[in-house]
Amino acid sequence: MTEYKTLISAAQDEFTEKRSRFIGYARPVTSEKEALDFIAEIKSKHWDAKHNVFAYSLREGNICRYSDDGEPSGTAGMPVLGVIQKSGLMDCAVVVTRYFGGILLGGGGLVRAYSHAASIGIAAAGIATMRMCLICNLSCDYNQYGRLSALIPECGGSVRDTSFSECVSITFSMTQDDYSKFAPKLADATGGSVIAAVSGEEFIAIPEVQ
Repeated sequence: MTEYKTLISAAQDEFTEKRSRFIGYARPVTSEKEALDFIAEIKSKHWDAKHNVFAYSLREGNICRYSDDGEPSGTAGMPVLGVIQKSGLMDCAVVVTRYFGGILLGGGGLVRAYSHAASIGIAAAGIATMRMCLICNLSCDYNQYGRLSALIPECGGSVRDTSFSECVSITFSMTQDDYSKFAPKLADATGGSVIAAVSGEEFIAIPEVQ
């Protein structure tokens, strides 16, 4: 897997449907323990709520779980998980808290309400694409620095750190495809005097443009 989508941050949003209050909480998680701790936190916070429905999806073990938490089977947890999956999200947990308002919504109404609560919680958290990138380093003369610091973003990379001593050292991230295009341009720009070294790789968050 070279990329996947997840949430940018923890967030929440809410709405009211026929006097029932629905609160959608969404949070990025990296393990089942984190997901379960998040669910427990929301359940503790809203101990007096009628329902705390949840769903989560994890890359590790390709795990997907959900709970209707007392709502009719298939009307709550599965719709929340469906929103997560339709959004293409992984390493993501959503809890929808419902304070019952005294008016029954029916099966279809519950599906729509829980789906909407999950959607607005996810929208509040924001979505980012996690893309596998190479972590690269190069050293150059001061008279080369201006050109190279511009060349890196021109080729799709992102400068992570720059240090100045006898020469300039630049650490940057870039996808493998972008690096393949960057290397010959770097050679052309420096007459072959500067070579970028790859020190590792990691997933880097690329926020989605709204």
